Amino acid sequence: MSQATGRYIPVSYFRRLVTDLMHFSAKVPGATIERRMNLGRLVAAREACTPAPTWSAIFAKAFAMVAARTPALRTSYLTFPWPRFYEHFTNIATINIDRELADERIVLFAHIPSPETRTLREIDAIIRHHQLEPVDNIPSNRWALFLSRVPWPFRRLLWWAALSMRGSIRCRFFGTFAMSSVGSQGAGITHLMPLLTSQLHYGMIDPTGGLEMRLSFDHRVLDGALVARGLAQMEEILLNDMVRDCSQIKDSASQSSSEAS
Repeated sequence: MSQATGRYIPVSYFRRLVTDLMHFSAKVPGATIERRMNLGRLVAAREACTPAPTWSAIFAKAFAMVAARTPALRTSYLTFPWPRFYEHFTNIATINIDRELADERIVLFAHIPSPETRTLREIDAIIRHHQLEPVDNIPSNRWALFLSRVPWPFRRLLWWAALSMRGSIRCRFFGTFAMSSVGSQGAGITHLMPLLTSQLHYGMIDPTGGLEMRLSFDHRVLDGALVARGLAQMEEILLNDMVRDCSQIKDSASQSSSEAS
């Protein structure tokens, strides 16, 4: 009687990139700070909008506003040819977008320059583009596909060079901060190895508007006290600036409806 055995499955291009990402993330001495935020007022303001702006847009803009006034949050640690810091002149948010490609779930990376200067609608338009546009038409995916086809040792060398040598190239391809969430799946990421200096991740908002906002960060660049103050400032912005932005969206929609009638 023959014994059942398993099967070998080739590693997809996306999994090759995830493996590379984890390889370099593991080299970052990271830590995570968590702050419980009470966002009840923002939840109410957002729900009054039609359509409601995504939480990704709201959180990306709020954190970018903090980083705009806190240069350390736009600073990267470079290792070659000698250890040094690089402060980027503006924010570039990298938001993870879940997509389905053939029989595999993949993650696209939406790069949003200067989200603090954009409206929530503009940020949402970029996010929707990455959610709905055919994957082959998205430049970041085309670049990822090309990179995945580079033989292993040379691919790792390209990753290393982009992350370690020139700050402007690092920020262009990877951003200055990242954001990831599985809240739409009813879960939250509690531990994350950041590739960049800072990466936001959060779970679900409870019925009272409470949320655990987490920031994983490169401890070579940032210290816990600065990160804690940054999250406190982010909560203040969420409860003031973002509530005001949502109110403006509501007022604009009401005015358009009134003019149409």
